[in-house]
Amino acid sequence: MPLPHDPLAPAINTAHKWLRAVTDDLGTYDRNFAHRALRAWLHTVRDSVGAGTAARLAAQLPELFRGAFYEGWVPDEVPHPHTVESFLTQFAGEAGVSADEAAALLGAVTEALSRLFSTGQLDRLLAELPAPLRRLLTAELLSSTVATGTDKQGSR
Repeated sequence: MPLPHDPLAPAINTAHKWLRAVTDDLGTYDRNFAHRALRAWLHTVRDSVGAGTAARLAAQLPELFRGAFYEGWVPDEVPHPHTVESFLTQFAGEAGVSADEAAALLGAVTEALSRLFSTGQLDRLLAELPAPLRRLLTAELLSSTVATGTDKQGSR
């Protein structure tokens, strides 16, 4: 007798694809580390933009990451005014890394997500952030991909 179809399998598969993209860009096989970095990116960025932008961003996420995105969110307290230092501190604390490591990790996670979000999503998100935070998130590496929308898969 065949096993019944797991109704959560598609959501789990999509989450694994996204996590694999992050592990690849971080250059690690440590999925727990990649998950912490992705979750920290989502929370730190979420807290830095308005509720509407955060909701549009969440709509692009796989179901399993959408739950992590909203965990602990207080919409009435956003956007939180971040300096580069406070942004790095929040990210580093949630990712479990040093502030020195945080900047490189932010850029790598952004790079991975730039290929996963639909075309223009990251542009709209970054446009809402102050220029120093945009530079931090992109590590000045995404200028061609974000500006032109190339290499976007638009998958979820």
